Amino acid sequence: MKNAKQAADPGEVVPQLLRVAEFAQTLGISVWTAREWAYKGRITSVKIGQFLYVPASEFSRLVREGTRPAVAHVEGSR
Repeated sequence: MKNAKQAADPGEVVPQLLRVAEFAQTLGISVWTAREWAYKGRITSVKIGQFLYVPASEFSRLVREGTRPAVAHVEGSR
């Protein structure tokens, strides 16, 4: 087990964590909505001490899961 002074292994992936307020602001939602999503499990979150963080990768996941496929336009139809 590493102690606090040891650096992360260069091959180890450390996710970028955003405070829940930053995450909410970027999405254009309230902090309370973001907290609710975290506590209900809609988004991944990490509680460290008194702070709640959301991995930046959650943006990509939300976009990927919420993307609707494009529909080809057919001439003459509306």
